[in-house]
Amino acid sequence: MKDKTPVSEARPNTTKVVVASTVMLAFISFWRAAAIVLNDLGSTVYYVGGIAEQAIGRSAPWFILAVMLFSFAVRSIYMESSSMFVRGGVYVVVRDAMGPFIARLSVSALMFDYVLTGPISSVSAGQYLGRLANETSELLHLQFRLSPNYFAVFFGIGVTLYFWWYNIKGLHESSTKALRIMQVTTVMVVIFLVWCGITLAIRGPAQMPPAPTPANLQFSDEGLGWFKGTLWPTIPVVAIIIAFGHSLLSMSGFETLAQVYREISYPKLKNLYRTGNIVCAYAVISTGVITLLAAMIIPDSVRLQYAENLLGGLTNYLVGPELIRLAFHMFVVIVGVMILSGAVNTSIIGANGVMNRVAEDGVLDPWFQKPHRRFGTTYRIINIITILQILTVVASRGNTYTLGEAYAFGIVWSFFLKALSVMVLRFQRHDQEYKTPLNFRFRGKEIPVGLGLTTLVLFWVAVANLFSKRVATLSGVSFTLVLFTIFTISDRRGAAKKKKETGLEQFNLDLRPEISAESIHVRPGCVLVAVREYRRMQHLQIVLQKTNTRKHDIVVMTVRGLSTAGTGEFGLSENQLFTDYERELFSRVVSLAEKEGKTVELLTVPGVNPFDAMVQTAATLKASRLVTGVSARMDSEELARRIGRAWERLPEPRHPFSLEIISPGRPSIFVNLGPHPPRLWPEDVDLVHGLWLELSDDFGSKLHHRDVIGVSLRRMDRELHSPVRSDVLSDVRDELEHRPVDQTANTTD
Repeated sequence: MKDKTPVSEARPNTTKVVVASTVMLAFISFWRAAAIVLNDLGSTVYYVGGIAEQAIGRSAPWFILAVMLFSFAVRSIYMESSSMFVRGGVYVVVRDAMGPFIARLSVSALMFDYVLTGPISSVSAGQYLGRLANETSELLHLQFRLSPNYFAVFFGIGVTLYFWWYNIKGLHESSTKALRIMQVTTVMVVIFLVWCGITLAIRGPAQMPPAPTPANLQFSDEGLGWFKGTLWPTIPVVAIIIAFGHSLLSMSGFETLAQVYREISYPKLKNLYRTGNIVCAYAVISTGVITLLAAMIIPDSVRLQYAENLLGGLTNYLVGPELIRLAFHMFVVIVGVMILSGAVNTSIIGANGVMNRVAEDGVLDPWFQKPHRRFGTTYRIINIITILQILTVVASRGNTYTLGEAYAFGIVWSFFLKALSVMVLRFQRHDQEYKTPLNFRFRGKEIPVGLGLTTLVLFWVAVANLFSKRVATLSGVSFTLVLFTIFTISDRRGAAKKKKETGLEQFNLDLRPEISAESIHVRPGCVLVAVREYRRMQHLQIVLQKTNTRKHDIVVMTVRGLSTAGTGEFGLSENQLFTDYERELFSRVVSLAEKEGKTVELLTVPGVNPFDAMVQTAATLKASRLVTGVSARMDSEELARRIGRAWERLPEPRHPFSLEIISPGRPSIFVNLGPHPPRLWPEDVDLVHGLWLELSDDFGSKLHHRDVIGVSLRRMDRELHSPVRSDVLSDVRDELEHRPVDQTANTTD
């Protein structure tokens, strides 16, 4: 998705537009953010139960429920890291805590799981749909049959291409799809909970899943991996950790929580907290509880037949008329296709976010971050992710279990490295707006018990998965090393350029013949903020914090200075209008806007006189307020005077607006530009009232205070153009010199 911003030409009436950032400065609600994450995290209910049960036995539902409850602890880690880094995620957090080498390693492992998330979801959706087609054909007594595996491959490719296009168009488009999918999925979850409850009340459970104890674990050969034939699985604690690790793929999707944080609207951290709670609570109910209900209702003797179709199998064992069960079965499959397909969307969003963090750090060549000319998205990264996912779908041949076995390698290691990094940063930084709970103080030092326990659990699970998930380890390590090597080579090749480019945004430039409110999509009454020095942006930060963007749009402008010799040029190029300095300046603007979760429009206006350019832009956009910071070359009153004079030079009719000059640590100075009622000090009001009292004896009730002021102003106007002009100027000068300091603190007329 793009965000547009205008760029002006040399002459006042020929402004060129627009600067569009890859940053998609159109923020989304916490409901949309939760929907994006849940399209991955919630979708696992369709396949995780069968995969986990094949690996560890009939106790799997209890471990899946435990993982879903554990997700609240992981949520807290992501909240703490996001409170320090708006563009957080594994790469940035690990890099700041443990250096770029470990950061590249962790993100390489994480990308392996993102590449697998889309395929395992789309293939599972294809399996559900293919089996439904066969069941329908059988009910209609038709000879038509599909191979679920081959159908799943073709379906997976189609779904991947579909969401590739929506991500090319931008996050707001894809978040709308995610929200619609989760609304329908919620209906399905509620029906399942109610219907399963009725079934258990009438029939009772077919069986209860065995308690999650070491004695009840039944590991398959694939579930033990390299632990097979060793002493380790016989140790109760180790067996529990191995089983927990096999259920961890039900928690995939949390890294996407960090990637969408930059897009969450104001108030950011509060909305992230809401998002995290919605995601975790929903996952506990949809994945944890429903998987447990399936294990209680579907008989043990047939349940593994539904390993790749668990919820479809559950509908067959609910009470009620067969026709209604069949209709619900079809509804479940359709919803499954939607949410599993939505997980493909989520995986592309998450992978794109991770790769952007790496590219922003200079590890990847800027070529990867080149924004789409129309939509402003990093389409090249999206293209690469899509290609890798399609190749994975083809290589899987439609086998969900194979993909499940390869899964959860990178995600557990990225979880662990992120938790460890947050632990390190707890002692290096003190700007966390949120901290993982269970912190105790001992001799003046804070002991992060909750964070430490979560990190320890993730470490042991990561080690267990390394030896128990043989397919995941071999394929994951291979993929990680290849991607890590690419990152390292690219990082070294771009080392010289990296110092200059690190942290800077990529912008699209759209040059238009003139500026207007319609061309940059702002409403009348917007707030126009003038910036020029990226080290002096406190006034922009204050505007972002106090402006309600539902009522007023924010436009950030900078003036590109031109010499008088250049005022006749009409063919200014992008490089002339938007230099490296403007790119660095607007990168800082984007960072501040993301921190507050508020949308801004970015505008570059060339001009000889910066004051003329500012007021012309404010008048053209019909701004309600022009905001500037203090000038390093002149005091605030002189700055206000020059901007006021520039306003007077505007052609009639002149649009009135207010000027606000913000100085850190001091009250703002406000100036009304254009005719406006003057602000009278208390002694002025007393003087007018006294004159009125004195004159009212002669003129009676006809005389008003306004008449006194009107006569005074007209007499002053005559005297200014008479021989006594010097006396009038002397009185004005004396008034300015003896005005109390507190009367000039925040108002200038």
